[in-house]
Amino acid sequence: MKSDSTSVAGRITPPFTLETARAKVKAAKNAWNSRDPDIVAQGYTEDSDWRNRTEFFKGREAIKSFLKRKWEKELDYRLMKELCES
Repeated sequence: MKSDSTSVAGRITPPFTLETARAKVKAAKNAWNSRDPDIVAQGYTEDSDWRNRTEFFKGREAIKSFLKRKWEKELDYRLMKELCES
C-alpha cells in the first residue's frame, strides 16, 4: 500500500512521516551515487535554480551538464546523506 506522501509516479513528497523522510533521503543518496545525471536531474523541477560555488544555472539540462562535468573530474565522488532526527 502506498503512503499518502508518495505520488503515482513514485516520488516521495510532503508531508513526510519519519518513514517517508528516511526513504526520501535514501532515494536522493542512491540517485546521486548512481552518477547518472539523467536520474539525478529528475529529482528537480524543470526550472530549478542551482548554485555551485561561483557557478549559477537553471533547469534540468543545465543540471545534467554540470553533473557530467563534475563527475568527469571527481571520479571517486560519493554522497553521504543522513536524516538528522530530533
